[in-house]
Amino acid sequence: MTTIVEHTAQQLALTEALNPALKAMISTNPQALAQARAIEQRQAAGATLPLAGMTVSIKDNIDTAGLSTTMGSAFFRDHVPTSDAPVVQRLRRAGAVIIGKANLHEFAFGGTTQNPHHGLGRNPWNADAIPGGSSGGSGSSVAAHLCDASLGTDTGGSIRIPAALNGVAGLRPTHGRVPNSGCFPVSAAYDTIGPLARSVADVARVHEVISGPDRGDDCSVDQPVTSWAQRYAQGVEGLRVGVPEAWALGNLDPEVERLVRAALDDLRGLGVQIVPIELPGAELAQSHLMPMVQSDAAAVHAQRLSDAPGTFGPDVLERLTQGRVLSSREYADAMRFKERWLVTLRDTFDKVDVILTPSCPVTAPLCADTARMIETTRGISRFTYAWSLAGTPALSVPCGLAANGLPAGIQLIAPWWQEALVLALGAHYQGGTAHHLAVAPMVAEALQRAARP
Repeated sequence: MTTIVEHTAQQLALTEALNPALKAMISTNPQALAQARAIEQRQAAGATLPLAGMTVSIKDNIDTAGLSTTMGSAFFRDHVPTSDAPVVQRLRRAGAVIIGKANLHEFAFGGTTQNPHHGLGRNPWNADAIPGGSSGGSGSSVAAHLCDASLGTDTGGSIRIPAALNGVAGLRPTHGRVPNSGCFPVSAAYDTIGPLARSVADVARVHEVISGPDRGDDCSVDQPVTSWAQRYAQGVEGLRVGVPEAWALGNLDPEVERLVRAALDDLRGLGVQIVPIELPGAELAQSHLMPMVQSDAAAVHAQRLSDAPGTFGPDVLERLTQGRVLSSREYADAMRFKERWLVTLRDTFDKVDVILTPSCPVTAPLCADTARMIETTRGISRFTYAWSLAGTPALSVPCGLAANGLPAGIQLIAPWWQEALVLALGAHYQGGTAHHLAVAPMVAEALQRAARP
């Protein structure tokens, strides 16, 4: 049986082999092996460690004591926090090994992770394709087996998009469930930290460890965390899953549509009821939230935009500049839309238990086709912004490989605070499918090389 130290060493070696091509990690933790040895000692002494030996990469906009936290930027290239973010503290207490810091779109403000300062992120399934973003390094590091799980952040889709495009699972929790203290913001009103892993079960384990209130976060909410394992044990037969067909199944890449419809059949096989629904306004949610996020981000960076605009990459600078010109009336109109959208969702959740959409309308675009980052981000986030606007939990689960060899995902959305429901449903879906067990060819080759004596 592989020890925690051996497992950590194997993943560090795999990072050394694959990261030059993938740029999934900005840095590795020089104390990772020492942490692994300390966890083995704690275990031997009888400590209860729910994540014992799980290796976790941390998106590089989340503070880690003694490890550089760059925000994916040039401005903070040499920034080294003196304390951990609360989520990192909780991981350490639970026995996780912090293996390193994951690459991201600069300042978590884009969907491609084509980072001009720390490396152009690549997808393990095709190194010519993007890993998504902004948590692109989190998604690719998990898919490449450089770690067991990762912490990402999600404002408009930045966990779920890289989860889908890299063929892993990723959860955006209810806004306020997980504290954002110690995480550099895009928009405090919509940001949340969440986990990615290859299995929904591992996503759930990390989620339960990092959840809970924190006095340092004004958006944090003290809401009981339901055990996902208990909800899983109840089964999913009879669960009502609503599919907004006109919005969610129209204008898709044909291969994504094929995989999503196959996933619906798999869910029916579990005894789930698939219910066609209408979601008036869903197609407008992105166009209302995106300008608000851009405006909030421009406010966060106002001083840097004035003093050092040359430190930003061109695509992020363009997007921040757009955020500076949003009028107060446009912002107010977007807030009125949000109020109507929340009413629509409350009415919908009276009729169904879960909503299902594709996570992304396409598989991972090629890097060469993403020169216009803003347009690419808008295209791949079509199905994620609606749930960010509402603050509901949303889980992306891999649903297979398209004919081009790239993964796709389904997105499961539950009412507020019901993460356990989508985690249980996602885990049952994975129990009846093998999509999450697929390994990218370049990763399989590296694993085979590492296993040779």
